[in-house]
Amino acid sequence: MEEKNTNPIDFVIIWVDGNDKQWQAEKAKYDGKTVTNANSEVRFRDWDNLQYWFRGVEKFAPWVNKIHFVTWGHLPKWLDTTNPKLNIVNHKDYIPSKYLPTFNSHTIELNLHRIKGLSEQFVYFNDDMFITAPTKPEDFFKDGMPCDTFALDCICFNKDSAGFFNGADVSIINDHFDKEKVFKRDWKKWYSGKNGMKNHLKTTLLLPWHWFPGFYYQHTPSSFMKATFEEIWEKEYDALDSTCMDKFRKTGNVNQWLMKFWQLAAGNYTVRRDSFAYCYHVKEYNYPDLCRDIPSQKHNMICINDTAETTDFEVKKQGVIDAFEKLLPEKSTFEL
Repeated sequence: MEEKNTNPIDFVIIWVDGNDKQWQAEKAKYDGKTVTNANSEVRFRDWDNLQYWFRGVEKFAPWVNKIHFVTWGHLPKWLDTTNPKLNIVNHKDYIPSKYLPTFNSHTIELNLHRIKGLSEQFVYFNDDMFITAPTKPEDFFKDGMPCDTFALDCICFNKDSAGFFNGADVSIINDHFDKEKVFKRDWKKWYSGKNGMKNHLKTTLLLPWHWFPGFYYQHTPSSFMKATFEEIWEKEYDALDSTCMDKFRKTGNVNQWLMKFWQLAAGNYTVRRDSFAYCYHVKEYNYPDLCRDIPSQKHNMICINDTAETTDFEVKKQGVIDAFEKLLPEKSTFEL
């Protein structure tokens, strides 16, 4: 019989209102030049679907202990801030003052463990990640460890990718972990049937390398232990501090994937089936699948990732809203 996870699990979601005039004025004071598109307008345009995040949580994860809503200061007009499960967190409430103001999502993420009252077990969401089918606590934490899908992977480096950050993360992983020793310890996890054959193939092809070339990253909600953040801040303070000092994302930054990769390399995870979560990098070819898969509940969690190739934005935004309305038409108690 599966052991129940009785320890509290919090959700953390970060949100920015890119249309906020005060935020735009503050952002304009600083130089956002970068070698990637990480600070482009695509990162801040509004899909107007945040209410479905709350509806999905209430319907499909009613067991959540607390929701920490992290914001620069703006709030959705429809949000009921009196909901007892909701904790509004301003950047200045938890991010060290020397890093503020920040427009670097890495800074916002790398300091999450400092949120007052955050549970030891928490799930981190971007505001484009949704729960779309029933879940239970053991889908996120089991046997005292985070749940995740494992595969080795290669890092793609180009101006439109997160490869620069991924590479910085994996460099640190290789400084602290021996791939061959990790494989001997965790080979059953690496080749668990839950990872899927495609991931098994990637892992097998990359086994000959003596170092970690990279890890599979689903770009979906991540289960974290606060202790992981605390350990990495202790052991790699300079790398994290340097990242947080940058007002915008820059090449050489590390990000919260480092925490995920650290948990994988340390063996501090239990394997979850690959199909549990899926990311749609929205393009012409997969947009119809996205709109179909939301109401059909093909996955328990999805990410709707805006990209520079997401054309006809207003049309696609309305199509996604229509799909969510089929699945989650009723207001949640988080809405006024």
